[in-house]
Amino acid sequence: MKNALLASTSTLHGQQYLSYLLPEIAELFKDCSEIVFIPFARPGGITHEEYTSIVKKVFEPISINVKGIHEFENKEQALKDAQGLFTGGGNTFLLVDKLHRNNLMMPLREQILAGTPYLGSSAGTNIGGLTMQTSNDMPIIYPPSFKTLGIVPFNLNPHYLDPDLNSKHKGETRETRIKEFHTINTQPVIGLREGSWLEIKDENIILRGTLSARIFEVGKEPFELASNSNLSDIL
Repeated sequence: MKNALLASTSTLHGQQYLSYLLPEIAELFKDCSEIVFIPFARPGGITHEEYTSIVKKVFEPISINVKGIHEFENKEQALKDAQGLFTGGGNTFLLVDKLHRNNLMMPLREQILAGTPYLGSSAGTNIGGLTMQTSNDMPIIYPPSFKTLGIVPFNLNPHYLDPDLNSKHKGETRETRIKEFHTINTQPVIGLREGSWLEIKDENIILRGTLSARIFEVGKEPFELASNSNLSDIL
């Protein structure tokens, strides 16, 4: 009974935090008066309190109260009691480390699989895949495990960027990095461009937004998947 949105980003250029996704968020959490926010990724090093405050302000217009998971003494019970769940972006290594060390990764997975509505953005989307190994983030901390929620049967690369043919930069592209990943690992990888998200309803995984996604599979040439396509039909 999965019911989730996994967004590539929280903020589009020139827009306010989560504004482009707010109608979908309101629908996802339509039966919730309060949700639990997981601020562990701490973008730019902000505190859990500062991050939660930002999210609270965004959810006020849709009449949903937000409590940060750091506010609860029993965090696992907070997940079990939550009407809805949101994991924000930031550093995926830090997020995964904190979830594992607090023994929250599997309880979070269990709640999502049981049908608790879940929103992830950026790092919060990274952890929706099988592992966090296709993150773009710096390894600022060494988590006990790279394994993540596995609510989708592949890995994700939020903020996916296409090669800029006019750039003088000759370093590795995202596609190069993902091909390196596939020299050792076998799971597919979905490159989610900015403004795209995955809508997960039970076993259906629909690509939403105006852009296509880049699909990488071992031993195959990468290909484009059009918006509104069902990834469950091809993976």
